[in-house]
Amino acid sequence: MKILIYEDANWINLTPLTYIKPVFELRCGFNSLLEKIISIVPNDEINLWVRDYLKNLCSKKFNYKVNNEEFLKDDLLIINGRWLIDRKINLNFNEEKVYLRDGEIVYGVIKKENVNKYWNGDINEFLKNILDNIKKEETDFVLIKYPWDLVHYNSHMIKFEFEKRNERKILGKFSERASIYGSENNIYIAKTAEIYPFVVLDVSEGPIYIDEGVKIFSFSIIIGPSYIGEKTQIMPGAKIREGNSIGPVCRIGGEVEESIFHSYSNKYHDGFIGHSYIGEFVNLGALTTNSDLKNDYSNVTVYLNGKPVDTKELKVGSFIGDHTKTSIGSFFNTGTIVGVMCNITANNILPKYFPSFIWFVNGKFMKGYGLDYSINTAKISMERRGRVLLIEEEEAIRKVYELTENERKLYIEKSRKMTK
Repeated sequence: MKILIYEDANWINLTPLTYIKPVFELRCGFNSLLEKIISIVPNDEINLWVRDYLKNLCSKKFNYKVNNEEFLKDDLLIINGRWLIDRKINLNFNEEKVYLRDGEIVYGVIKKENVNKYWNGDINEFLKNILDNIKKEETDFVLIKYPWDLVHYNSHMIKFEFEKRNERKILGKFSERASIYGSENNIYIAKTAEIYPFVVLDVSEGPIYIDEGVKIFSFSIIIGPSYIGEKTQIMPGAKIREGNSIGPVCRIGGEVEESIFHSYSNKYHDGFIGHSYIGEFVNLGALTTNSDLKNDYSNVTVYLNGKPVDTKELKVGSFIGDHTKTSIGSFFNTGTIVGVMCNITANNILPKYFPSFIWFVNGKFMKGYGLDYSINTAKISMERRGRVLLIEEEEAIRKVYELTENERKLYIEKSRKMTK
């Protein structure tokens, strides 16, 4: 049996986080959705299926075949890349059947003859044919549908994965003037991590996992459940409240609550980020702050792809795409979406939606210095952290620039009309 881990048409509802990465690269808890899926599948051949414009990038980033139709000539285990493995799973390989959540496929086993019968080169058409013709069963498995789902499940995932790893040790350098509040059974500190004097680790309400190469500087507090990823630095005086997954390779100061920092992103200074997902290579200027609760305590509405969506959540912060930068004193409204490669400068309370590649200056949407300038900035930012912008990654960025062009022009034109 071969394994197909795919993304379907609903990747669009996870933008801007998924514009230049597949859905299964998103993080929740300790690692990505893909890493969680791979941990439960047999050691068989794996194929990934992604949007066409991500094929070359994913072939470069992952050690698996990507969009290989020759692969689809055997019994197949199909797995939705949005599946969040939030419990111990025993996959059923004994019968041809698909398992659903609210009518969407989570995973299933498809016999060779039906793979050949229903595959026509289009993954979404294939999935529809499977739904229409193969035995199915509804489940309560978790499929990530929107960006705020990742934040919603993050605390649960940290607790689940801490128990799953069953690592309860202090191996790294732990200052005798640092302290743990609660049971040491709720903490793991990796061998190369370093905890400075006057740090407080509060594990009374949930575990804290501190990965390799992490530095927690003096006068900071971390409250569990929290995961601090490899080579991340928690800056002096930081308040890392419950429910955070940070890194790898982030530098975080100020106050953070119930949020995910994907990797290589900086919030070096004071300011509050809550109930948010921050993408890769994002830099939040000093005092950048978001609201995550409305004054009337009603559900938060988010403008997803420019259209309002009721999150059915009381607390929702910001979702910021890769390579976006904010100036000092940027204040984001409750439930804000910021696209990839944006440049946001402070202007009282900011709008709730920013198309990708937009500049927001003096209260106006602008095109800025263009795509090449933004790509060059990304290269500089990545080189500072020992990374290189792949040719395939640049190709994907340029494709996303095309995909988002009309929306961006609309917002710029609205700004022009308002200033006349």
